[in-house]
Amino acid sequence: MNEDLVKAFWDKFVQNNPHLANENTPYTTWAFGSDEKLARELLDLVKSGDKTATCSLFRMYEVEDEPLPTEGEFNVITDWNGNPEAITRTTDIDIIPFRAVPEDFAYKEGEGDKSYEYWHEAHVRFFTEELKTINEPFEDDLPVVCEQFELLYQE
Repeated sequence: MNEDLVKAFWDKFVQNNPHLANENTPYTTWAFGSDEKLARELLDLVKSGDKTATCSLFRMYEVEDEPLPTEGEFNVITDWNGNPEAITRTTDIDIIPFRAVPEDFAYKEGEGDKSYEYWHEAHVRFFTEELKTINEPFEDDLPVVCEQFELLYQE
């Protein structure tokens, strides 16, 4: 991640949106996915307005000792190489078993044909691979963090 580019991007957002944030407002910085291609695809869906939600394994927050997202949190979304391209604000967080993720949430993820079936298959595959990195199996009742957000800024 290029911290100088991220900071300049945030400052430009603040300058254009002083009613939303200031230079001291905290934000997180991250990229989607597990590789450059997926990060680009998901970031483009956010920028087009098709993706207004994302889902991650609760277990990975524990393993990586990272804080969970919080409602109202600002996010600078980067490409895989750390170049900032969008700012979102988290509007809702739910932690539920994977098998309980509702169809409307899957639609909000904006991926593929936006069907629950597509979402389910893609996420089982993604989470299975992610869990292999810590030698744990995927199970349908694992808790997932379902985050909804609004796009506030992009270039």
